[in-house]
Amino acid sequence: MTTTKRRRPREIATTWPIATRSFKVKTVDFAAPPSTSGSFEDFWNGLPKILAAQSLRKVAAAIHAAKRKGKPVVLAFGAHVLKTGLGPVLIDLVERGFVTALATNGASGIHDFEIAFHGRTSEDVAAVLETGEFGMSRETGEGIFRALRSGRKKGVGYGRALGEAILRGRLPHRHLSLFAAAAKADVPLTVHVALGTDTLVQHPGMDGALVGEMSIRDFTTIRRVIGELGDGGVWINAGSAVILPEVFLKALSLARNLGHDVRDFTTVDLDMIRHYRPHENVLKRPVLSGGASYAITGHHEILLPLLAQALVLGLEEGK
Repeated sequence: MTTTKRRRPREIATTWPIATRSFKVKTVDFAAPPSTSGSFEDFWNGLPKILAAQSLRKVAAAIHAAKRKGKPVVLAFGAHVLKTGLGPVLIDLVERGFVTALATNGASGIHDFEIAFHGRTSEDVAAVLETGEFGMSRETGEGIFRALRSGRKKGVGYGRALGEAILRGRLPHRHLSLFAAAAKADVPLTVHVALGTDTLVQHPGMDGALVGEMSIRDFTTIRRVIGELGDGGVWINAGSAVILPEVFLKALSLARNLGHDVRDFTTVDLDMIRHYRPHENVLKRPVLSGGASYAITGHHEILLPLLAQALVLGLEEGK
């Protein structure tokens, strides 16, 4: 048995030269003062090269790299992203090829249809819940179920069925519909419905078999997209705390089970607060065998336009 010789305590603390220490913050990484040029590029390059600002640059770099390699860039988003007025931003990213696939929940389809049909969405729940009026807009239910029935006959999934119906119906605000833009660009947009969570379940025309079948078709679609993520793809989770992180984990597992080598890709979580499932199912578990992950906390209506503007201008890390 060996014994460790204990040092005698001292009365005066030991110090070391500062030059021998390692530090996480350097002056070369500091932010630049505000510019009078009005240039977004100056603003972007002037952000500190520290923490979330640098992570945002790395996300932009990963998306640019994926686009150059022809790898998928998937935006998985919750309905709040549409409700904060970001449809035009996301439509532009789809049309420019920066986003090559989208995945969302059932509520997003409702909001997107109401935007296209009526130019307004997102009820004041407290004002109408007591009277039983919440979620009971006639045209919303009728329009979406009609779209799904048509899509079932054509063999497409939930997202494509709704997007094509909005285009076909020439709805007055269809230019603001992300679903319509995805269908027009032939970009997959998948809808993953949790039964009982969306207002459609309240409508007289609710058809669980129809909704389930169309959503399962979309699960197959997103699983195929995920199968191509390896070696440079990007998966962005924006504003979904439970449903889309769970869908991602199951579809990723199935893709790997089927023989797809889904490693060395980038995952991102953008949200107002941190949640358990995005951390585990998006940022941590999927890239254990290779890849990178970034968590950036903030409001969608600020973060996503910032990222989109940087992408459009070709800005990324170190540029």
